[in-house]
Amino acid sequence: MQEKITGEVKISPATLNITQKIKNVSAFKEKVEEFSGKSVTELSEIIFGGGVGLEASDLHIESEEKQAKIRVRIDGLLQDVTMIDWKTYESLLSRIKLISGIKLNITDRPQDGRFSISTEEKTSIEVRTSTLPTEYGETIVLRILNPKALIELETLGLRKDLLENFEREIKKPNGMIIVTGPTGSGKTTTLYAFLKKVHKPEIKTITIEDPIEYHLEGISQTQVDPKKGYDFASGLKSIMRQDPDVILVGEIRDLETAEIALQAALTGHLVFTTLHTNDAAGTVARLTSLGAKPSNIGPAINMAIAQRLIRKVCKKCGRLEKAPASALEKIKRGLRETPHLLRRWGVKIPKIAPGLKVPQAKGCKNCNFTGYRGRTGVFEAFLVGEEMEKFILQNPSIATLRKEAIKRGMVPMQQDGLMKVLNGITTIEEVERITGPIK
Repeated sequence: MQEKITGEVKISPATLNITQKIKNVSAFKEKVEEFSGKSVTELSEIIFGGGVGLEASDLHIESEEKQAKIRVRIDGLLQDVTMIDWKTYESLLSRIKLISGIKLNITDRPQDGRFSISTEEKTSIEVRTSTLPTEYGETIVLRILNPKALIELETLGLRKDLLENFEREIKKPNGMIIVTGPTGSGKTTTLYAFLKKVHKPEIKTITIEDPIEYHLEGISQTQVDPKKGYDFASGLKSIMRQDPDVILVGEIRDLETAEIALQAALTGHLVFTTLHTNDAAGTVARLTSLGAKPSNIGPAINMAIAQRLIRKVCKKCGRLEKAPASALEKIKRGLRETPHLLRRWGVKIPKIAPGLKVPQAKGCKNCNFTGYRGRTGVFEAFLVGEEMEKFILQNPSIATLRKEAIKRGMVPMQQDGLMKVLNGITTIEEVERITGPIK
């Protein structure tokens, strides 16, 4: 193996055969404990392969006083796997640092690195490594970037009306589409779904990201490097000289980047980007707070989207059961202001009356006894037409803009989630966990 040079972990056929049988956290725990007494190479392959097999987004190895804890993040929530002794932890830490290109002798400050996992099946999975000094040693977090996570626009979990809006807006030759939400809300997945949908040989598409999470064939991708003075703003200036049709800006963080992106959208380019805001209505306020002018924001933006990822009820153990009176009341309350919006978009609302059945999470080995397996998106989005553009020029508050967006047809995220409850996809409890209490 050439791991020191290439930063690549090749999982052997024998190990792959073992990890492919890991279907839940308890099975993962058994295998990690079984291989803890063996070589660190075998143990690391079991940990990496198990994480991939469980479709975990992150692996955590957290140092404690006399041992270390291994945890996995599945469907957005962390789950404990097992504890390993200090000697095994130190060996594992050194190996991960080595293959990640991280300095072994630095333990008192954070470091970042990356490596890839490959198998005989010729699949390659990128892994981002982050180490952080703590009281008893270093904590490691491995972000697993599995190309399998890249999905089509049609499988994001969009209502029919939203899917039609998205497909129409990304076909426009210019303007900006902004996806908002906190870290881990699926923004990058949505942007990549846009790119996959619009990419054609006759279109020049360039991305600037921090970092490049997934490699897309036929698309020019560039990664910022602040240490070398190559940030979003300077990178975006260079991209504009490359004659692009479609530009993806990983995130707008400052005024210079915002201004260049807005100008690109106003001068014949289609721009996809993200912002960290709580909801779609916060998009304008966030850009304004960075220093962008409302006179540029309104004409540039085609659509503002907010999203979260919500867990789906496990197909093996989930059940449809008669909703208690309290649940019915919550659904009625949650949908009381938007049924006309849903009907406007052709969305059928089941009759909310005694006897209505809704999903209930139970728990089995398939879902690690959580009652949920897999995630889907909940969304809200508003379009910026001529009237909304005039409204943005008034520099409205977030609350005022939100009311105007709803008035013009935006269905809020919570209501989108409740429709997924009525369609048997998730539970009321999960909707409230993600979007807040139903008032």
